[in-house]
Amino acid sequence: MTIYLTKIFKKMSLTNVKSIISISLMVLMLTACGFKLRGDYLLAPELQTLYVSSIDKHGELTRIIKQHLSLNQVSVLNKFAKNTSQMHILKDSLDRRTLSVFPNGQVAEYELIYTVRYQLTFIDQTAENFRFELTRDYLDDPDIALAKSRELSLMLREMRVEAADKILRDMATIQR
Repeated sequence: MTIYLTKIFKKMSLTNVKSIISISLMVLMLTACGFKLRGDYLLAPELQTLYVSSIDKHGELTRIIKQHLSLNQVSVLNKFAKNTSQMHILKDSLDRRTLSVFPNGQVAEYELIYTVRYQLTFIDQTAENFRFELTRDYLDDPDIALAKSRELSLMLREMRVEAADKILRDMATIQR
């Protein structure tokens, strides 16, 4: 066996051998740490058909949640039906807290706090309320206000996508 492997390695260049070894080590490390590609969320049968409502029914968070649910084979209803579970997005808000200031007194860094409150109502049961916060640090520079404004809107979009993922993960943990 070793003679066979040495013949193979002699035919290959040193860079090919290094690349094969490095790829093998990366695969070994990824499998050893328990890394798995995220698949579909396994939701309870009561959550396979869901009516989603919100105070801001055309809001970005509501739209992203509906997209995520549809991608995970959840039937999202347009009208409320008595025999279905319901998700109601009560509130999503963005607050900021000052972390640091420039010597001239202008704010240099903020902590953005995105808060989401929602409610799940199962068939013939009381509603369960959920709340969570996502935080990000945001460096502000008044000299490039337009670019920072665009960066803030992109960061808020990413936080909304992460919030939708968290809601689906929370729903996957509910067992009835």
